[in-house]
Amino acid sequence: MTRNDKRPLSPHLQVYKLPITAYVSIGNRIAGVINSVALFILVLVIASAAGAPTDSSTMLWLLNSWLGKLAMFVFTFTLYFHMCNGIRHLFWDAGVGFEVETANKTAKVSIAVAGVLTLITWIIASAS
Repeated sequence: MTRNDKRPLSPHLQVYKLPITAYVSIGNRIAGVINSVALFILVLVIASAAGAPTDSSTMLWLLNSWLGKLAMFVFTFTLYFHMCNGIRHLFWDAGVGFEVETANKTAKVSIAVAGVLTLITWIIASAS
């Protein structure tokens, strides 16, 4: 089999610039996986609260550490991000927002709204 040198080669993903909608789609799937894992961990935290005091003190120490707070912050963002993208998809199910400009705009809005809601949640949680 000989190769036709006049035929263009398909460039690798490093050459392509993915649109924001592709990044948001990938991010939405990753957020769903993170949410699944985080909810499993949340069940472990609740179960430890029902167990021996040493179990719950270990979990409280872990959640109050910087790593635990960072994990909870990321979990909060992924929850809101996944919710905002779910709302986007509801509009798409209704046949609204398929235009490229609208899809790009709603992708940016979903990221921004998720960020704002995360910050508001953590500001309220820190105040109490």
